[in-house]
Amino acid sequence: MASSGNGWDHEVDVLVVGSGAAALAAAVTSNARGLDTLVVEKTRAFGGTTAYSGGGLWIPDNPVLRREGMADTHEEGRTYLDAVLALHDDDVSPERREAFLTEGPKAVELLERECPALRFDWVRGYPDYHPELPGGKSEGRQIQARPVDGRVLGDELASLRQIRPVYPQPFGMWIRIDEARDLPRIGRSWRVRGLVARLVARALVAKVQGKKMVRTGGQMLVAGLRAGLRDKQVPLWLRTPVVELCTDEDGAVTGAVVEREGRPRRVRARSGVILGAGGFERNEEMRHRYQQEPITNRWTLGASGNTGDLIRAGAALGAELGLMEDSWWVPGLLDPDGRCVFVLAERQLPGGIIVNGDGERYANESMPYVNLGHAMYEGQARGVTHVPSWMVIDARFRRRYVFGPFLPRQPVAKAWFESGVAVRADTIGELAGKMGVPPDRLQATVERFNGFARAGRDPDFHRGESAYDRFYADPLQTPNPCLGPIEKPPYLAFKLVPGDIGTKGGLLTDEHARVLREDGSVVPGLYAAGNTSSSVMGHDYPGPGSTLGAAVTFAYVAAEHVAQHRRPTPA
Repeated sequence: MASSGNGWDHEVDVLVVGSGAAALAAAVTSNARGLDTLVVEKTRAFGGTTAYSGGGLWIPDNPVLRREGMADTHEEGRTYLDAVLALHDDDVSPERREAFLTEGPKAVELLERECPALRFDWVRGYPDYHPELPGGKSEGRQIQARPVDGRVLGDELASLRQIRPVYPQPFGMWIRIDEARDLPRIGRSWRVRGLVARLVARALVAKVQGKKMVRTGGQMLVAGLRAGLRDKQVPLWLRTPVVELCTDEDGAVTGAVVEREGRPRRVRARSGVILGAGGFERNEEMRHRYQQEPITNRWTLGASGNTGDLIRAGAALGAELGLMEDSWWVPGLLDPDGRCVFVLAERQLPGGIIVNGDGERYANESMPYVNLGHAMYEGQARGVTHVPSWMVIDARFRRRYVFGPFLPRQPVAKAWFESGVAVRADTIGELAGKMGVPPDRLQATVERFNGFARAGRDPDFHRGESAYDRFYADPLQTPNPCLGPIEKPPYLAFKLVPGDIGTKGGLLTDEHARVLREDGSVVPGLYAAGNTSSSVMGHDYPGPGSTLGAAVTFAYVAAEHVAQHRRPTPA
């Protein structure tokens, strides 16, 4: 590309780095405000970790909730967010909290208006993760993108980030968040089997009609955003990593050097650079430097390109970092190939427990996944092995429910036992020996739990008392849908590690999404959102879709601030 004559190879108003929900939302907003926008993505596919996700957004009092009749208010959202942050005494400024609550609904409104292929629905009944706290909602606040025909992306559909599904999705079957809730109980309920039949039939009809439906909620969100940008001819450069950020003599960020088609190119951003390039979960060195051991980049479900490049680039400019020790933790089941499988619904279903290296329970298995990740590391710090932990189930669980990649009654593959990530035995004592935990303690743990299960009450950890605990549970199990005895051999145990869906720490930003230096001053021209920034959610997780809700909100906030303070273009 020819130079502009002043050392730049390309000039735009706004350079957006990344291609997940944060980056694309920033680009949609800046384009809507009349700014010439360029999006660059270092990998060959767009969508980031968003494409792997359910694609839900947690944003209190948003317009989708209002039009669907869900009773929520700004004040209730503030009360609840404050209560969640108080669980860990998190130091998130009141200004950032208020910006999230005030600007989030505006972001949703703008994205639906600017992206015709993107429409949201309320995920009715998916509770906030701490609904018992003041302001919490048992009916939930999450919204999800409607299904999207990938043909709206034209030839770019081939570049949408794809996933290897945990279980089969025949005929191009797609699954929404509310539908995924019931699927783990396919071996237990004819109603669920009927749902699967309808999903397959729906996919077949779409296939006959020539549609190319995207498969995950995250892909629906990304596809809708990118289609809106394509309609407005906003370019997306793939295979274009940022090599360095450019600054002027006053320290203001003026653009970036990117590598495109095998050579460096200097891109000027006249009004600002917005970073939405994910976290550092795939960077082994950074994980060992900032996070608690044991840790590895192999336990993450984050996108392969999330190596923290832009976090390090911001730090090189003096930016302050926050929450680097934390991640969006999820209990992870390691398959024999080392791939981490998210253990979500399995923990709420009856007939299973999670134990540490002493063979003892240490937490409510059904609790929000980020909190269970914290519990694993807190236990590890006390000197008892919690990483890995073990999830213990029995034959009845295997007949009724999905576990990891295995459908009900489907034999666990031999490789799982050969690799040591799964063990099986006809007695609890024999199972303990194979797990390497004290047999007497595991036996006592199982017997105590079975007593709780029969009574329907867990006085040790209160499993099943929260509406969130019961979301994926089995309503046919009484008196407590989360509690069932472990008593039918053969017994199985699977290793669990603290996996994640991304790191939570990054560049510290203010209420305008501007990157801050260690002395509290602003790095002019530099903004960050999503997992490139330190999360407004602190160490916790208010509800399903909190990651993307905050990412989209502060991407919108960043682009709005750029538009309102755009630098004059020299004559």
